[in-house]
Amino acid sequence: MTASVHLPGSTLGILGSGQLGRMLALTAKRLGYRVHVFSPERDTPAGQVADLEIAADYTDLPALKHFAQGVDVVTIEFENIPVQALAALQPEVPVYPQPHVLEITQHRLREKQFLSDLGIPVVPFVPVNNLQELQAGMTQLGLPAVLKTAGFGYDGKGQVRLESEAQALDAYEAFAGQACVMERFLDLEREISVIAARAEDGTFQAYRPVENRHRNHILDFTLAPAQISETIEAQALQITQRIMEALNMRGLLCVEFFITRQGELLVNELAPRPHNSGHYTIEAAVCDQFEQQLRVVCGLPLGDPALRQPAAMANVLGDLWANGEPDWQSALARSPVYLHLYGKQEARVGRKMGHLTTLGDSVDAAFQLAKQARERLNR
Repeated sequence: MTASVHLPGSTLGILGSGQLGRMLALTAKRLGYRVHVFSPERDTPAGQVADLEIAADYTDLPALKHFAQGVDVVTIEFENIPVQALAALQPEVPVYPQPHVLEITQHRLREKQFLSDLGIPVVPFVPVNNLQELQAGMTQLGLPAVLKTAGFGYDGKGQVRLESEAQALDAYEAFAGQACVMERFLDLEREISVIAARAEDGTFQAYRPVENRHRNHILDFTLAPAQISETIEAQALQITQRIMEALNMRGLLCVEFFITRQGELLVNELAPRPHNSGHYTIEAAVCDQFEQQLRVVCGLPLGDPALRQPAAMANVLGDLWANGEPDWQSALARSPVYLHLYGKQEARVGRKMGHLTTLGDSVDAAFQLAKQARERLNR
């Protein structure tokens, strides 16, 4: 399909219906768009706020065609969607990001090989498709190492830290013969990410790098902006732009980076969509990541990604419901604290139920307020 501009009043289609789709749908509604979402589930976070929720499998071609007939442009809210679904839609309606972007970024081995071929530094890795390659990987990379499934992993799912050969064999057996990637375990100073948009004409806009702090492999806090050198910040932005240009990508991309104790900047993973680490932009940026996604997908001018003031984001996981409903009143008793809940019906350990965003005169002030606000949820 040839690209075109889709003005307010058009209908946006979203593949996937989780919290990222919900926040995108809310933004689209604010700007005068209608929203249809497509996923296998019903009464989803995005479906609750959309004009139409279609529940069908991503491989259901008649349902996908019906979905395409009702929308003007399609985007995604997470990358673990079969590429075939995007390919089936593309002859019917513009789809951004393009299917080839998803094909690369949803598969760790293809992604790492793509980055390596560009000469972009990544964590040293080897493919693991059998026991011989598993043994060769341990010999080449040493232990400890990290074994990850090549496809469909997020929030620490599909990855195990390996401390011994016996543990490596157990982990590989648990992955049941799936293609894997083994990575060297690195001593990290911090983890950062960059979210950027690239339009069809190559126009590029990026948010400043933010620092991400994880717990149990799940994002715990994001601090904006990251407290890093100007040199590292410039390198991260340049690498992000280079990746998007190499992909010839139209859409939004999050690039996750590691910074080692030696000051080396390495790309960890790519996500061609809004990202958990960008939620702070709703309150703290001139144009937030969801509006930026809408703008780039619909062919509107890209928004200003400038940070209004330092901010922090704290994830609210299902763990906080262990002793009953969290104390929302206590968390919101101080300002500026912003609460976002995703409309999920069941709270489970490790499940992202919402987030808190705080603003401050400094990053540390915002961080301390975010910690305190979340702690008050369990009082």
